[in-house]
Amino acid sequence: MLEKNSLAKIRANVESCVGQKVRLKANKGRKKTTIREGIIESAYPSIFVVKIDGGYNSIRRVSYSYSDILTETVEVTLCNDEKKIQIS
Repeated sequence: MLEKNSLAKIRANVESCVGQKVRLKANKGRKKTTIREGIIESAYPSIFVVKIDGGYNSIRRVSYSYSDILTETVEVTLCNDEKKIQIS
């Protein structure tokens, strides 16, 4: 039951940040991490979508689940105040 409450808190935090610029640090496994900046475009019941400017007039959309934040596979940091979106 604790995990469900934690996911609900994470979802609420992400939904409150829709439209804001964020920095994503994603763990890809085998000591590979990627750091990108983008805008949280939308939040759905299971996932959230981040729009990333890929350069050369290309735009990518990447989706992550809220459990990725819970398991710390993805760290989402607001670029304006350097605040991490976490369980709290």
